[in-house]
Amino acid sequence: MPSAQPSVLYVTDLTYEARGRRYGDEDVFLSSRLRDTFTVALCHPLDAVALMDSFDAVVVRNSGPVLNYQAAYEDFRTRALSHGVRVYNPLTGKADMAGKQYLLDLSAAGHPVIPTADRRDTLDRLPHADAYVAKPKAGADSLGLRVLARDELDGLDGLDSGDLLIQPRIDFRYEVSFYFVDHTFQYALRTPDSDRRWALTPYRPTDDDLAFAQCFVDWNALDHGIQRVDACRTQDGRLLLVELEDLNPYLSLDRLAPDDRDAFVTALKTSLLRFAQPH
Repeated sequence: MPSAQPSVLYVTDLTYEARGRRYGDEDVFLSSRLRDTFTVALCHPLDAVALMDSFDAVVVRNSGPVLNYQAAYEDFRTRALSHGVRVYNPLTGKADMAGKQYLLDLSAAGHPVIPTADRRDTLDRLPHADAYVAKPKAGADSLGLRVLARDELDGLDGLDSGDLLIQPRIDFRYEVSFYFVDHTFQYALRTPDSDRRWALTPYRPTDDDLAFAQCFVDWNALDHGIQRVDACRTQDGRLLLVELEDLNPYLSLDRLAPDDRDAFVTALKTSLLRFAQPH
């Protein structure tokens, strides 16, 4: 007999070795918690195209940097959009899902973002810093990231083509991440040690902190999905956006108290049920 539960294809790379994170553990936990509400099957991102038409929704979770399988991911996007496959997060995201151009656009528009340039003739827009960070515009998970002195920037390959992002290295007090399901805030985590990005502890945000994070989630205009707003707290107390992860944000669920973890799972189930229902 067919199941009355909506079916979900849960896309993950359980073997991906992420620095400081347990991708496989998080997805084993989260997919197991979805099984009382959905019929769930796990698959590797390279298998998603062959399987996705048989499910009510495709949930893209800890599938690793797209750079590792760029052609397959573009094929997945193209086929999902043309076949009307419900992909969670929806493929209309304007942030990391679409590359890093949004950092340039938000920076140019005056939003509280780390100042960003991508061409030689725009480097003078960046504030003076002791060092600068260069990273691929299509990058993820710190792949290809370099820290350089100002006089090293001019000789960078990719600077004239706009393939690199250049930012001043910020002297920050700590990083903080805000986690949302749909447009609703769920929890926040911060780094007590600025040198250990994923050694996170729970953080109670202020109203100003939440307004900061909410404005970027609202800007992205995703009706459904999980988003993580990463920011750094500067020495003068401001928050600056580091990135808006809207493709497959790692959730650090192991850093939460059980009640907070349960609340997140409930919010995700509610959102996913609405999303997976036939329109």
